Amino acid sequence: MDAKTPAESRTTLTDLVLPSETNPLNNLFGGELLARMDRAASIAARRHSRRIVVTASVNHVAFNKAVPLGSVVTVEAAVSRAFKSSMEIFIDVWVEDRESGQRSKANEAIYTFVAVDETGAPIQVPPLQPETDLEKDRFAAALRRKQLSLVLAGKLKPNEATELKALFK
Repeated sequence: MDAKTPAESRTTLTDLVLPSETNPLNNLFGGELLARMDRAASIAARRHSRRIVVTASVNHVAFNKAVPLGSVVTVEAAVSRAFKSSMEIFIDVWVEDRESGQRSKANEAIYTFVAVDETGAPIQVPPLQPETDLEKDRFAAALRRKQLSLVLAGKLKPNEATELKALFK
């Protein structure tokens, strides 16, 4: 199976924040943003694997900046690491200033998707070959996040988490 690059999975969704999608402070509901991020991540995972994909977990979400009513919001997602059947998807959320058009990063998230066959059984995905410095950083960090998750779930012994141990040497 040939390796793919993060660029091959990159997905960009751009939309307007409407009144029905906002809270009493006229900012985008967090749940609405989560749904947008899930859709973008799903497309990125599908592009990488060319298989049916399902959300396995939402590993991290940071709501750093409110997204006001009327804003143009862009969700960018790309595979940051591929494992056997799972893929970590890193998501950046950008808000465009209405007057200047300047974009600023508002939020980020990390989702995990699993590729499955027609019966719902996990299926192997292609490896990922990062190209840019940012992609290489996210690729390396993905393995540490996976090992930490497995240790916390009791599925990996702490002394077997080689990438995590390397952080403390």
